[in-house]
Amino acid sequence: MAEALAEALDTHAVVVCPAFPTTGRTVYQGHLFVFDKLLNESGLQNHPLNPMTDADIRRWLAMQSKDSPAHVSHAVVAQGPQAIAAALQDVQRANTRLVVVDAIVDNDLRAIGQACAQAKLLTGGSGIALGLPENFRRNNLLRESGDNFTRQSSSGIILCGSCSETTRQQIKSYKGPHFPVDVPSLMNGSVTAESVATQLPAVDAPLIYSSADPDTIKALQASYGTEALAMKIETFFGDLAVKLVTAGRKRMVVAGGETSGAVISALGLQAFNIGPEIDPGVPALSTIDNSLAVALKSGNFGSEDFFEKALAMLGNYGE
Repeated sequence: MAEALAEALDTHAVVVCPAFPTTGRTVYQGHLFVFDKLLNESGLQNHPLNPMTDADIRRWLAMQSKDSPAHVSHAVVAQGPQAIAAALQDVQRANTRLVVVDAIVDNDLRAIGQACAQAKLLTGGSGIALGLPENFRRNNLLRESGDNFTRQSSSGIILCGSCSETTRQQIKSYKGPHFPVDVPSLMNGSVTAESVATQLPAVDAPLIYSSADPDTIKALQASYGTEALAMKIETFFGDLAVKLVTAGRKRMVVAGGETSGAVISALGLQAFNIGPEIDPGVPALSTIDNSLAVALKSGNFGSEDFFEKALAMLGNYGE
């Protein structure tokens, strides 16, 4: 996707930097770390859809793109925006589309952002945006606006399709009502979004989840096929979200990147007001019409008590 966008924009030296130091994601010598572990030793090697079996971002990109990516090391990044910009110019002169750039602290991301003030395209994790607002502020293009986030007082819901170690621990720690989804029953049609929505008791913030350990996931994928299984689960959560929101649940926490995408697409939501940060990288959100408060999290984000914190940030039931 990055390469296709670069070609469409007729640009080169597109930065690839999936670093987010606040959440333990750093890039050093072209390798992605999760805290003190290489990506392929962090648990993400067991991701059900995108198993990350190599920490070298350059190798991953080379397998998926026409050209081998370049690399700007941390030794260059540490010298500041001018050094980064000069290195990117060298990459551009070589007509290389993608370049992995190291970053191990927030100041590295700010320096990269300043060096890329005129760039048409940047890619990476959300941390790469850390240094961009200042570019607009320097050019009087950033409007300082108030917080339009709106809390909700209706009942809540937690939808969880992530199978990451972090999310499984969050599920275990959650003190509210739990409702696991039996995946074989979902696959054979005896469990549907309609049946779950109908049978769900009128309690605040039930947790509905399909998460499982890596061995269970592999067995299910072998039985049903990886793509068919993922599509069924994502469709289920999307349909369930529509039914529950229609039924009046206006505080919603969604765990898992693919699950979040399925839910937001099913609800037809295209923009949000951004509220306070729940955990690093995960803000509270409200719809533009202030009808729904939402928290969307990647599987590996958030503290152990994330679900409780998110619900409280989105609003208190009956307040």
